[in-house]
Amino acid sequence: MSAATSRLLICSCEKTMPLDAEAIGRGCTSKITQANQLCGLELDRFKEALAEGAPITVACTQEAPLFREVAESSPQAQLTFVNIRETGGWSKDAAAAGPKAAALIAAAGEEMPPLSLVTLESSGVALIYGRDETAIEAAQRLADRLDITVLLTKPGEVAPRRTSEFPVLKGTIRNARGHLGQFELAIDDYALPSPSSRAKLVFGPSRNGATSTCDLILDLSGGTPLFPAHELRPGYLRADPRDKAAVERAIADAGGLVGTFDKPRFVNFEPSLCAHSRSSITGCTRCLDLCPTGAITPNGNAVAIDANVCAGCGSCASVCPTGAASYALPSADALMRRLRTLLQTYRKAGGSDAVVLFHDGEHGEDIIDALARFGEGLPANVLPLRVNEVTQVGPEIIASVFAYGGSGVALLTRAKPRHDIAALRRAVETSDRIVSALGFGAGIIQIIETDDPDQLRAMLDAAPHGVATQKPAGFVPRGAKRGVLETTFRELHLAAPVPVEVVPLAPGAPFGTVTLNVDGCTLCHACVTACPTGALSDNPDRAMLRFTESLCVQCGLCQSTCPEKVITIEPRLDFQAWNTPQRVLKEEEPFNCIACGKPFGTKSSIDRVLAKLGGERHWMFQGANARRLDVIKMCADCRVEAVVNESFDPHAVPQRPPVMSTEDYLRAREVKKDDPLGS
Repeated sequence: MSAATSRLLICSCEKTMPLDAEAIGRGCTSKITQANQLCGLELDRFKEALAEGAPITVACTQEAPLFREVAESSPQAQLTFVNIRETGGWSKDAAAAGPKAAALIAAAGEEMPPLSLVTLESSGVALIYGRDETAIEAAQRLADRLDITVLLTKPGEVAPRRTSEFPVLKGTIRNARGHLGQFELAIDDYALPSPSSRAKLVFGPSRNGATSTCDLILDLSGGTPLFPAHELRPGYLRADPRDKAAVERAIADAGGLVGTFDKPRFVNFEPSLCAHSRSSITGCTRCLDLCPTGAITPNGNAVAIDANVCAGCGSCASVCPTGAASYALPSADALMRRLRTLLQTYRKAGGSDAVVLFHDGEHGEDIIDALARFGEGLPANVLPLRVNEVTQVGPEIIASVFAYGGSGVALLTRAKPRHDIAALRRAVETSDRIVSALGFGAGIIQIIETDDPDQLRAMLDAAPHGVATQKPAGFVPRGAKRGVLETTFRELHLAAPVPVEVVPLAPGAPFGTVTLNVDGCTLCHACVTACPTGALSDNPDRAMLRFTESLCVQCGLCQSTCPEKVITIEPRLDFQAWNTPQRVLKEEEPFNCIACGKPFGTKSSIDRVLAKLGGERHWMFQGANARRLDVIKMCADCRVEAVVNESFDPHAVPQRPPVMSTEDYLRAREVKKDDPLGS
């Protein structure tokens, strides 16, 4: 069904917001039906649209359950719901929000790829970790639903129970790993209680190094959490034993953790693209440095991402320079296609000075809703765009806003963000440096950390205005993340008000060049072997080292691997270098094999070896052994043939003269006396 035959139903919500049907019509090609109470008195208009069989977009999310119920009689109906009320209609700027409404409606029609899920299974084997009766009381309340074991760390006087419904043990967890359904624990000071314990539990001899497995952990110990970012670890519940309300919530949550649970696969990972390590030399560690949950670990040349532990912050995908880690909820190209439609439609409908507000669904939608209901609402030029986590937004997403014609970016997080926003700050700093250098304006990318709706409005109003490009890009992003990133920055440069060729960047940026000390380079090509992206390459027909700047991700492996230490990396964005062919860093005349004439190595390297070994410099190549130098002048094939045919070992030590004993010496003297002429 084409977009031209689709139906768009817009409602003034009992005339509480204006509807600029003209602006919406300029941006949307659907047949538009207006209403004032579409969910009530004018519900027949929705039923009429259903009867036509065309795709339907309803500009209301509050009554989506009602419309879906009505549409049950038409199972083939294609329904899309979009909120234009809290995002624009309920605002002091509502009269100017027509282009925004058109943009939001059009963007909602962009199809998002389906979710990939990870399944966690729990049989209800639970460990309750505590210090005193609080843990035992929690166990008694959960014993009818879970298979309980209580582990008390450094317990005081704990009264024995009359009956042993579940084990109560002593021990301190030294190390824990895993997730819901697969926890593994290392326990020290492990001991069993004596069955004859009378007034208090008395434990037997303890030992270290015990191990245990369980499906979930209820931690009421009040000590240090067992996991980093513990609140994000599935299956690990922790509460301060002094906070009765928190303990009650934890007990209630633990009782429901039995069965099969699905969680999204937040990150897609391609190990072959990873620039973490080569030949045991560490290169890129950006994702390892930022992962809050410990879901990422080194794994040979690459890293490994445990999808069961990953909490979906997206920091790894945001900073990954090669695209090995890419966010999947949605992918960068899918999100950018929605962004492209949003900004193109806004401009087409007559909007200007667009600022894109990235927000999540939980905190962001709540604060936007509160601002609309109790405050001044969002400004007319602020286009909200929901993402799964704001921390997933990387430089390619931010750059695309300006390439597509936007004039500002705001990223809304909590006053105390749930995920560490270090990666987000890095993306903002890198992007701000680039867009500022290209003439879009300085300080036009901001992170808004607030839980106050009115503060959100005030910060949006006070934000500096950027310069929107007069030649917005229209490219459709497709493919892998690194390719999308390269395309986006090329398009950003073409759209720039001041298209400078080189933008210096801070260390850690995913773009840059390498500098080579040509005199010290031996063209050994160790750097070529180490380079994970092919930015450094050789030439099979020439003694040459080449560099492609657009492929360089500044992982530093070439610099660390180079045996001569003649390579340094320099973060920058050089658009001219991106658009030129491979740059030759060093080229030398090859040395031709003296036997077959085939080129191998370089003349300078062979001459250097000959100079070090010839003459009186090395005993292996002196006198009659001087012909061994010819082997060095041969290619690998001819060298083997020469050694085999001439039956000599080029590494063999020359025979030494025989050692004379004292008897040999005396005998020789006697012979000399008897025959002085040696006849």
